[in-house]
Amino acid sequence: MAMSNDEIVYAHSAARSRRTSRATFHGAEARGPIIDQEGREIPAESLGTRFQGFRFDFGNSSANPFGNLSREQRLARLEALAKLLDVAFIMPGTKIRYGIDGIIGLIPVIGDLITTAISLWLVREARALGAPWHLTARMLGNVALDGVVGMVPLAGDAFDVMFRANMRNVRLLRRWMDKQPRRSPGKG
Repeated sequence: MAMSNDEIVYAHSAARSRRTSRATFHGAEARGPIIDQEGREIPAESLGTRFQGFRFDFGNSSANPFGNLSREQRLARLEALAKLLDVAFIMPGTKIRYGIDGIIGLIPVIGDLITTAISLWLVREARALGAPWHLTARMLGNVALDGVVGMVPLAGDAFDVMFRANMRNVRLLRRWMDKQPRRSPGKG
């Protein structure tokens, strides 16, 4: 038993009108029925007013790890990341320190791209802290040298362990920040 084109169009539009009859759409904001975990509709009146304006605001929340940190806290975070990348572990039986940069760098090409991206994020953060162009250029040079030489199998991995570009960059940033005049908390 085949349906004619008119019957198909009517059945499709009737099903569509049943599905969307309760939801209203205004611009970019969509509103519809609130459904619980079992699939039952919850009347909006039973929710009360406390859920009317419920919004997530991660920008001003204490849950945001990047929000409202002082310059000193941001630098401490960069130093911790640099230590993790470059000197977090000691090779057993030696005094050679290495970090996850050396470990991830063992994965050909992909590992070096990942660690270079993390190192570039450190440079970006330095720029956000107000580092001048000549300092960030020097930091980018360290990252480029570490990334390019790090791509060479085995010798590049040894270079990653010894060169420690992230520690160099954080040290450069720390020296620059120590030379900057201290601001009083009450002044802009």
